[in-house]
Amino acid sequence: QVQLVESGGGLVQAGGSLRLSCAASGRPFGVYAMGWFRQVPGNKREFVAIINWSGDTTVYTDAVKGRFTISRDNAKNTVYLQMNSLKPEDTAVYYCAQDKNAFGTISPRNAMEYWGRGTLVTVSS
Repeated sequence: QVQLVESGGGLVQAGGSLRLSCAASGRPFGVYAMGWFRQVPGNKREFVAIINWSGDTTVYTDAVKGRFTISRDNAKNTVYLQMNSLKPEDTAVYYCAQDKNAFGTISPRNAMEYWGRGTLVTVSS
């Protein structure tokens, strides 16, 4: 059974930084792309970033380019999202997700099979 557990959310002032982590278990980690998504209550969940299985390719939504960095440590079965220069509009519940297909290519439209429960990020102005 695959489990994804996010951590690292919290309250931060605009301009500040947070690092989210997502620990995975239940199936081989290093063969699946991992992604971060976010959702504001009442809104549709949106894509934030994705990293391929080996960690050498990433894709970001335009709203976070240059401010957020996705990375992974396959030895620790963990994916990270470093968030800098945070803005109030970044406030959301952040979810990590694992790709459906092993060794696949990546895009914002990857079919993600497993999801974590989310961690709340609140950015105050």
